[in-house]
Amino acid sequence: QVQLVESGGGLVQAGGSLRLSCAASGRTFSSYAMGWFRQAPGKEREFVAAITMSGRNTHYADSVNGRFTISRDNAKNTVYLQMNSLKPEDTAVYYCAARRNYYADYVGAYDYWGQGTQVTVSS
Repeated sequence: QVQLVESGGGLVQAGGSLRLSCAASGRTFSSYAMGWFRQAPGKEREFVAAITMSGRNTHYADSVNGRFTISRDNAKNTVYLQMNSLKPEDTAVYYCAARRNYYADYVGAYDYWGQGTQVTVSS
C-alpha cells in the first residue's frame, strides 16, 4: 500500500515555472515506478511524465517534452515534476501515481493515486 500526497501547485503566469512534489508513504518507494498525470475541466485525465524505479529512465508526453522534467529522490520517498515555460493549456489538476515495476503512460496501469494539486497558468 502506498499513500501519495502532492504539493506545489498554484497560480503562475505564462512562461513561468513551478515544481510539484509528491511524497509517498511506506518503505518500498523504490519498488514503484511513478507517473504524473493531469486533468483539465471537462477533459479526461492524461499522461504527463513517468520515471522508472531507479530514476534512470523517463518518458514524457509530446505536449510537455522539453519543458517538464520528472525526477525522484528515493531517500526522501519523493517524486518531482519541474515545469518550465508554462502555457495556459497546462492548466489542470496534476496527480501523481505509483505502480509496481516498470512505468507506463496510461491511467489504468497505475494502482495508487494522490489527491491532486491545482496548477493554473494565466495568459
